[in-house]
Amino acid sequence: MHDFTISQDQSPDILYSDLTSAARAVTDGEPDAIANMANIAALIWQYIPDLNWAGFYRVLGDQLVLGPFQGKSACIRIAMGQGVCGTAAETNSVQRVADVHAFPGHIACDADSRSELVVPVCKDGSVIAVLDLDSPLPDRFSLADQNGMTALIGAIANNLG
Repeated sequence: MHDFTISQDQSPDILYSDLTSAARAVTDGEPDAIANMANIAALIWQYIPDLNWAGFYRVLGDQLVLGPFQGKSACIRIAMGQGVCGTAAETNSVQRVADVHAFPGHIACDADSRSELVVPVCKDGSVIAVLDLDSPLPDRFSLADQNGMTALIGAIANNLG
């Protein structure tokens, strides 16, 4: 059992440093990628405010397939290059979208989502999954969120695939 003290009242740098330490603790020594993704989605859901979805899509062949998450039911399959998640996976680039309705080809799995942050998960130089965060608030995700989530995923990517 893990017991973490992560205050949402801290600066983003401290919040993401603590969250990354917690992510390392729950994935360290665990070889099962699905279990690790589930724990990471739960940690993010618990400690990052103003989310309505947090989870993973895994790369399987030429598409993304729904992985562990917290939130409402979600789209199960997304083609590479489609929507925010498919774009992040195909281009291996973080997508931080202030208004998902303005994103060309946005896939509305949840009509309440207004902004999105998607971080590719890479192992051995290939995208193996994406971390997807949705918020009902427009422009919810800052550069600090992007940098913090990118560092978190970078720290544990080898445990996610």
